[in-house]
Amino acid sequence: MKSVFFNNHVIYLVTNLKYEIEKNFFHIKNVDIMLILSTIEKNTSDSIYLYHNNFEDLWEHFTSYFVVIEAGGGKVVNDKKEVLFIYRNNKWDLPKGKIEKNETIKNAALREVEEETGIENLSIVEPLPITYHIYKHKKKYVLKVSYWFKMFSDFKGKLVPQQEESITRVEWLNNLQIKEALTNTYENIKLLFKSNYI
Repeated sequence: MKSVFFNNHVIYLVTNLKYEIEKNFFHIKNVDIMLILSTIEKNTSDSIYLYHNNFEDLWEHFTSYFVVIEAGGGKVVNDKKEVLFIYRNNKWDLPKGKIEKNETIKNAALREVEEETGIENLSIVEPLPITYHIYKHKKKYVLKVSYWFKMFSDFKGKLVPQQEESITRVEWLNNLQIKEALTNTYENIKLLFKSNYI
């Protein structure tokens, strides 16, 4: 199963017929994906389950509707167990950005975190779950595939928000502040703070 987020709703891509009991269960070959997105945009639908018995076929069919962009990012922790957050478009987020041509995913993730926050001395600790979300850009639907890594830095210098990317704040947040920030963030970011990924 893959979970794809769109406007605080979830589209589940499934290969098991046990989900057939769900209200919005569709065989992917029998449904118009654009119609489903339009319905979700109007906030008139709960979660959607899209089924095919072969996941590769399911994923290929689903992604054919979108411009697919791959990104790399980080959940950076310091020696105080604080996490580095950015504030952009009136929401808390984690730093990430598009993977450039001929760039490895890890290098892209490190570069983007550094560029968006001004942090130094970054190292990758371990991979985190890949997240998927859909957004609209210039009347086209984009599927962003984000590769996340837990990172560590002992950086004590000044953090600098990348203003050209509309980032207005960069801050280390403690557990209490993180709990508050997660009330004003995206569903895919919340996934990275589930207890088994902290």
